[in-house]
Amino acid sequence: MPSMLEISPEQIEQQQLYREMGLSDQEFRAITSILGRRPNYTETGLFSVMWSEHCSYKNSKPLLKKFPTKGRHVLQGPGEGAGIIDIGDDQAVVFKVESHNHPSAVEPYQGAATGVGGILRDVFSMGARPIALLNSLRFGSLKQPRVKYLFEEVVRGIAGYGNCVGVPTVGGEVQFDNAYNGNPLVNAMCVGLIDHKDIQKGIAAGIGNTVMYVGAKTGRDGIHGATFASEELSEASEEKRPSVQVGDPFMEKLLIEACLEVIHHDALVGIQDMGAAGLTSSASEMASKAGTGMLMNMDLIPQREENMTAYEMMLSESQERMLLVVEKGREDEIADVFRKYDLEAVSVGEVTDDKRFRLEHYGETVADVPVDSLAEDAPVYHQPSAVPAYYKEYQEMDSYLPTVTNYGETLADLLQQPTIASKEWVYDQYDYMVQTNTVVSPGSDAAVVRVRGTDKALAMTTDCNSRYIYLDPEVGGKIAVAEAARNIVCSGGRPLGLTDGLNFGSPENPEIFWQMEKSVEGMSRACTVLGTPVISGNVSLYNESFGGQAIYPTPVVGMVGLIEQTEHITRSSMKQPGDLIYIIGETKPEFGGSELQGMMEGRHFGRAPEIDLQVEVARQESLLQAIQKGVVQSAHDVSEGGLAVALAESLFNKEFGCDVTVTGDETTALFSETQSRFLVSVTKENQQTFESLMDDASLLGKVTGDGVYRLKSNGEVVVEEQTGKLKQIWKGAIPCLVKSKA
Repeated sequence: MPSMLEISPEQIEQQQLYREMGLSDQEFRAITSILGRRPNYTETGLFSVMWSEHCSYKNSKPLLKKFPTKGRHVLQGPGEGAGIIDIGDDQAVVFKVESHNHPSAVEPYQGAATGVGGILRDVFSMGARPIALLNSLRFGSLKQPRVKYLFEEVVRGIAGYGNCVGVPTVGGEVQFDNAYNGNPLVNAMCVGLIDHKDIQKGIAAGIGNTVMYVGAKTGRDGIHGATFASEELSEASEEKRPSVQVGDPFMEKLLIEACLEVIHHDALVGIQDMGAAGLTSSASEMASKAGTGMLMNMDLIPQREENMTAYEMMLSESQERMLLVVEKGREDEIADVFRKYDLEAVSVGEVTDDKRFRLEHYGETVADVPVDSLAEDAPVYHQPSAVPAYYKEYQEMDSYLPTVTNYGETLADLLQQPTIASKEWVYDQYDYMVQTNTVVSPGSDAAVVRVRGTDKALAMTTDCNSRYIYLDPEVGGKIAVAEAARNIVCSGGRPLGLTDGLNFGSPENPEIFWQMEKSVEGMSRACTVLGTPVISGNVSLYNESFGGQAIYPTPVVGMVGLIEQTEHITRSSMKQPGDLIYIIGETKPEFGGSELQGMMEGRHFGRAPEIDLQVEVARQESLLQAIQKGVVQSAHDVSEGGLAVALAESLFNKEFGCDVTVTGDETTALFSETQSRFLVSVTKENQQTFESLMDDASLLGKVTGDGVYRLKSNGEVVVEEQTGKLKQIWKGAIPCLVKSKA
């Protein structure tokens, strides 16, 4: 095949080379129409990455419009590097979630590490200092050697980058299901703090101003990464390893400090991360947002490899790079800041008034296209939607009611399920105390980080039960948002807003598109009722592996809440013997998509648990009031595994015992996953006050000091186990699976 410099526009069309870049015949014709001629090789590359699903959201845009994105505290909604919410005192919280699924499937260490690096840049490009990292991970069965390898390497990659860059990894979630055997999910979230006056935008304003490239040199890693992220995984995906970027966390640390210093400089006009599609997206988006054009000289781009073409430089996704626009004549002032940190800072172009995106290389024009055609004019597809046959079948089924004969054994088995088992093996690899602001570390319902210099703190979590969403996307979407809010409230915080990571299979499959459509509708409804606008997010489609096997629909919710006074911080672990144990909310026999169903049947089917959002919001508000009045000792969301598991988790920290009595059907009382429920402990002195604040709290029993987990029903003991023994089972499950050779 001739080199790309020798390939003519005619050959691109005749040999349909654009298809290899991810463009359809129809899209290529549209580009030809926009330009009034055939595009050359470099121009075809620019369009292919900017019109990919990963950059343009061409299949998901119609759905994203359904999200509520405004609110009285929202300072910046979707459209910039990250969203921003006011937290008072002229301070704001900045956060976003981003996926790195395909790279992590073929090169798990670097795929996960650069996912962390990329989300950090999204946040500090807004002018915010990153204060916390979280993640949301999905893997297949740990009994499969490849899954085990992916799990170990992804966790190592997250730890390797986050620990070196000096930002604490404070929380997250890991779930395991056969649906992810061929396609893991790696979603990284970053939270930052900013003063209102320091908020930056990614704009290329001011005709004649200088475009500056700062950070690491450009290499050939990550070329066509955005396109790779917009196609299904296949046997050939192993060949896409060059599409996976390589990260350098030490350089990122320097870049964070340099960028946070430069935002205070009045010569800075705009700043943006070179993320997906690298130089192409940052440059064209900055110019398009400002209504300007841009001219760049590719000879000036810092390169770490020889003889790079304009195509390679523009499509490279090398890490730790930023694009700045600075006032003309003041370049040295900006460059001096970066040189202080031993970072490249080079003038590579200028802002123009012609709304065109032009590239020059070796004295020739190698690309000349309308800037809006890249950033704004990607096609938008309204994909057909069809209700899956399995959904109809599940909706018509009788309620699934499992038969449990030994409640103690069943509880022990549930505690060993990887999705429920302790994730200490994971978070012990993360430095979650760096920066010394972490108040509640991984393992509780939400992580809590103090806002230094104030009496405030931020609670943060990532959540999504994809089994419910598979069974009923609309209901499951509501539950994902509600559960995240529940975790924030259990920590003493008021939910502020969310960022979403929408992970699905191919949108070109009508049944998958229906899953997307319905889950977005459910999430949107919950966001509206709970008052948690969507301020940022990411879409990752084509999560399918060999043979078109799609993952469970997994729209991850990353949520942040404000704890107004640090004395309101609440943990999930019970505090002292003698405290009273309550369950808030009624329990129904709901086992569709439950951990018990999966364990007993090896699959998930039937109807998902119901959720009444009005009940949910009322309970959250009542519990938050009780917490703020100081009458709640501990609070824990009842989720996977039901009450029996939530109770065990609440006792493990100090290995307390409990003496609890349940009523009605024991299996339902102990293992149902009915929504909108909380497990709380209260001192005897506060009993009356607590009961006056909570309408639907039922007294179950009390915390004991004897270390025995004791459950009674109808006057008989149905579970009696040493808490320490249960804790051992729970803590040992994942290390045991990782070490096993099977």
